[in-house]
Amino acid sequence: MPTIPSADGTPLAPGAIARGRVSRALWMTLGWMLVGIGFVGLFVPLLPTTDFLILALPCFARSSVRLEQWLLDHPRVGPPLRAWRTQRAIPRHAKIAACVGITIGFVSFCALVRPGALPAIAVAAVLLACAAWIASRPAPGADGPHHTID
Repeated sequence: MPTIPSADGTPLAPGAIARGRVSRALWMTLGWMLVGIGFVGLFVPLLPTTDFLILALPCFARSSVRLEQWLLDHPRVGPPLRAWRTQRAIPRHAKIAACVGITIGFVSFCALVRPGALPAIAVAAVLLACAAWIASRPAPGADGPHHTID
């Protein structure tokens, strides 16, 4: 059986090739699952879309460069994905939507679960930390090309 060189030129053993195929298949499966959840997020309030697509990018990078490029070049979701990848930037409207969603989620949690003071404070602290992190991200174009969808 002929040996196949790896990226650095050293030959790969047949077992490594098989593991590579299995790994690619697992990464691709995970990528498509994340794209599917992101697609559902287009129709389900408070379920984010872009977050799951951001998570799908490295999965496709490890399994199919073509699918990774498809996401990055997509006319609707590509710009925020490229902004995140290049600048770790979140558009202003997305920051507002995320913080509103976090607020609605917390109010719903309190109304439906009726937690005690300590659990409510703990959940509020975690959600406030998340909102603060989101708000702290730069806007696209602040230090580079402008990539937003409006």
